[in-house]
Amino acid sequence: MIGFILLGIAVIVALWAVGGYNYLVRLNGRAKEAWADIDVQLKRRYDLVPNLIEVVKGYAAHEKGVFEEVTKARASAVSAGATGAVAEKGKAEVALTGALRSLFAVSENYPELKANQNFLELSRELSDTEDKIQSARRFYNTNVRDLNIGIDTFPTNILAQAFSFTKMVLFELSDEKAREPVHVSL
Repeated sequence: MIGFILLGIAVIVALWAVGGYNYLVRLNGRAKEAWADIDVQLKRRYDLVPNLIEVVKGYAAHEKGVFEEVTKARASAVSAGATGAVAEKGKAEVALTGALRSLFAVSENYPELKANQNFLELSRELSDTEDKIQSARRFYNTNVRDLNIGIDTFPTNILAQAFSFTKMVLFELSDEKAREPVHVSL
């Protein structure tokens, strides 16, 4: 009789362990998938920036400092992405957002540029991409929050520690202005 009780308890513990482990794996996978979505949107953004610079250069060639700032910020953001460090990526994105704001501020001084079809299309694509980045960041942060809660709460924290699940870092932008997408006024 005691043998059946012990066997029943062992089965319950085993089922709990399997279920808890699978729960943590699922949360970890969702967070990684969400990060991949951010990477896709940021790559799209990085691909749009050189085209936008070229269009603006045609109208405002003497704004060399702004172009260099945007190019440098883009290169920094791309290299920060290669490291995989979420915090570094966030800092680089703040710098790129600021540089893009400067580029669009320059465009305000050139009515012909604002009427250029290439500029209008690139601006629309960049604005759409900025919205997608913001949405992807929220989705990622939600999944990371859920994973981190799963790692911290009892009883899954026992499994998280036993199987070396680690917390992930939220993708936060420290600068309040950077939290807003780059606004493109046409």
